[in-house]
This record gives sequence, structure tokens and C-alpha cells, in this order.
Amino acid sequence: MISVRHLSKSYTTPGGDTILVLKDVNCDISKGEVISIIGPSGTGKSTFLRALNLLDPPTGGEIFVDGENILQKDYPMNRMRQRMGMVFQSFNLFDHLTIVQNVTLGPIKLLGMNRQDAEAEAIGLLRKVGMAEKASVMPSSLSGGQKQRVAIARCLAMHPEIILFDEPTSALDPTMVGEVLSVIRQLAKEGMTMLIVTHEMKFARDVSTRIFFMNKGVIYEDGTPEQIFDHPQLEETQAFIRRIRSLRFDVAGADYDIYSFFTEVDLFCSKYALYDKCDMIKHVVEEMLTTLLSSDERPVGIELAFSELDYSLTLTVTVAGLRVSPLSREQADPIAVNIVRGMAKTVTEEAQPDGYRLSFSF
Repeated sequence: MISVRHLSKSYTTPGGDTILVLKDVNCDISKGEVISIIGPSGTGKSTFLRALNLLDPPTGGEIFVDGENILQKDYPMNRMRQRMGMVFQSFNLFDHLTIVQNVTLGPIKLLGMNRQDAEAEAIGLLRKVGMAEKASVMPSSLSGGQKQRVAIARCLAMHPEIILFDEPTSALDPTMVGEVLSVIRQLAKEGMTMLIVTHEMKFARDVSTRIFFMNKGVIYEDGTPEQIFDHPQLEETQAFIRRIRSLRFDVAGADYDIYSFFTEVDLFCSKYALYDKCDMIKHVVEEMLTTLLSSDERPVGIELAFSELDYSLTLTVTVAGLRVSPLSREQADPIAVNIVRGMAKTVTEEAQPDGYRLSFSF
């Protein structure tokens, strides 16, 4: 369906320097494939999508769609963009138009559909993304997740053969990410060909037929989700897949600002949609610091780690100089011990050369 050969993209800075964003991108994309593009920020993922549909024309290479080189001088741009729709981070809805008008604008203006047919199809597409009841409202009344679902319906109204998603959830509140990903999952089940730039690792693994790991302007690894996530071949891929999001708090003495740390915990849990874990984490930390550890058992290192790949969440409490678990001491408050053990799925207690470490999984 699409063949990309030696694609490159460079920019010239005002100072005359050349920045090479895409170096030598090569790939073949077949009909019905769902390809997630992952990798570090600034490595060319979004530029690759924009180069594919010529929003940001490449400076070198070739792009063939069903055997036609769309980089040829006289290739009809509108026909290509009709075949290859794009959903952006920022929705790009027209604020002065109703939702149904946003969806019908393209089919009426570019496809020549009459208004009645376009509106009937638009209502069906809005129903498909769960937004039919909002057809007559203005975009300003919608949440970010709702706006993005309308943007998907608007893209579908142009009857694309392939949809490019450029980080479709990055501008959303974490509570709204799921509703957009659910719509994309449904499109995948229906056989829509899609390329998705995403930072949602679990989603990428679940929905994709292939994964592109991009790094330094090239596709470093290309394989099935199992190959990329379970058996990455290259060191750079391995490092990216194993990345951990973490939050650290160090308690050096008797005076510490636990409430400031709790605010950071709230923000951390909000960012990664871990709302049901937030209070449990704070309870465990509070019981450890105020009941199970004495004020002279310092320093205490507290680290919260979340893996985007398997959604595992671990709280680690390390106490310097301690030789036994604070949960197993005779003087330990049994109520506090029960609270701490009851909050976590598992508790691991390990002696360290310089202290004692407890790991709580949630």
C-alpha cells in the first residue's frame, strides 16, 4: 500500500546550519496494518507522519502509494490527502461551527457531497465515536477527549484509506485518554490502516500489528509488539522499552515537608491515570514515617516508580542503618503493620549492605 524509500527531511536554521531530522527512513506498510511509532522525543516521529502526507514535504527520498510516487511534481495533492487522513494533537476544530458542521465541511467542500447526505453520514460517524448527542453544540462546550473524538469522526468523513495519528492523546487530561484510545481500538478491529505516534506503551502493544522504534531520525527496529517489547535486539531499543517513570523523596531528619511530597504524589498519579492508587501510596508512606519508623531512623529514601509497559507501580522505602524490617519488629504497631500490608498487593523486605529496603507493589 505504502512504500517509503530513503526518506529524509532537513531544516536550515536562521544561522545557516542544517538540521537533519529524518536521515534514511525505509519501510513498507500493507493494507490493514496498525503500526505504532514509538521512541524518544525529538527523534522525528511526528515529522515522519507529516512528511508522509506532505504537510511537511521531505527533502529527499520517495513515497509510493499503491505504486504511485506522490512526490512527483504534478501529483494531485488533494487526492493524496483524501486517501491519507490525519488526526493531530490539538484537535483543530473550527470554533464557530457546530460539531456536525465541523464534520460535514470537508465532504461538502472537497468531495462535492450534498448537505443532506453529508449530514446523515456525519451523524453516523459521530454515533460511531459516541458523540451523536453533541452534534448541534459548539466545540467550546466539549472536553478535550470529546473534541478529539469529533476530530476522528471528521477525518473518517473524508473516507481515508489510511489514518495518521500524531500523538492523539498527548494534549488530553489523563482521565480522557481512555475514551480516545477506545475509538482507535475499534477502528483497528474494523481493519483501518493506521500509523500512530504514541507514548502510550501498553496501548501500542495491545492494538498494533507492528511497532516502529524510531531513534536518531531512522527506524531503528521494526517488528511485532512481542519482538519489540519482549525481545528488542538493539541496546537503544532495550533502554527505551525498560524506561521507568519515577518520583523520589528523601527524608534527612525530623523536619520534612510530607504534605509537599503528597502533592507531588497527587500530580504523579494524575499524570499516569493512577487515581485509585494515590491514597494507598500516601497511607503507606505516612504510616512508615510517623508510626513504624522512629524520628532518629534517618535518612529514609522514598521512591515511586511506574512502568508504562506493564502498568506496574512500586513504592520503595529504604532506611539507612536498619538491620531488620520495621514491619517485623516486636515493638511495631500491629494496626500500622496491618494497614501497610493491606494496602499493597505484595510487600518485599530485603536487608541491604547499608540499611533495609521495603518494596510495595500496587
